[in-house]
Amino acid sequence: MPELPDFQPPERRKPGMFAGLRANFLTGLVVIAPIGLTAWLVWTVMGWVDGFVLPLVPQRFKPEQYIGINLRGLGAIVFFLFTLFVGWIAKGLIGRSLLGYAERLVDQMPVVRSVYSGLKQIAETVFAQQETSFDKACLIEYPRKGIWAIGFISTNAKGEVNTIIPVEEQLVSVFLPTTPNPTSGFLLFVPRSDIIELKMSIEDAAKLVISAGLVYPNPKDPAAPPLVENAEKPTAE
Repeated sequence: MPELPDFQPPERRKPGMFAGLRANFLTGLVVIAPIGLTAWLVWTVMGWVDGFVLPLVPQRFKPEQYIGINLRGLGAIVFFLFTLFVGWIAKGLIGRSLLGYAERLVDQMPVVRSVYSGLKQIAETVFAQQETSFDKACLIEYPRKGIWAIGFISTNAKGEVNTIIPVEEQLVSVFLPTTPNPTSGFLLFVPRSDIIELKMSIEDAAKLVISAGLVYPNPKDPAAPPLVENAEKPTAE
């Protein structure tokens, strides 16, 4: 039988200089972009607060007339101190009385009370100090059986929702976030037996949702199952 010539695989071309420059540029962009955008956002917000607060400060208290320099962020500091003072007053007996009187006065204004009530609910939801965060991350079958999605357990369903749904077991309120924007999503009422609780933290689950499945928590955790690409493949005998 004639011998077949040895097969020589084609040599792989080395990346050129421009390919290396492109890779270095993209790597630097990944490092610089988050830092630059964060600094720009902080600088812009501070300037916006200064433009709103500093005109309310008397001229004799502004330091730029003494040092000749416009200190950016001074308005943010004044706003922070003023907010602390208002919070301290509102927690006292006199402050609570004044706040209650002001709210009763606002309730008598048809349009204003609707705007104030909505803004107050938003502020209490975002800045409330009491523990109102999600309990745990979980897996539920959505949008159909056999397909799983990450959700966040809120509370046990209560009131009319829990009594009117024809399910014998306890219902649980689950927030199902969307990718890559987890601030929007769906509120689902799921039976307790249909929920698989996850050990990962809420932050890790949120990262997984935002990254569209690219960032998994603790990939080197010894308790975690091995990844598919690292599993040993059976060898053909």
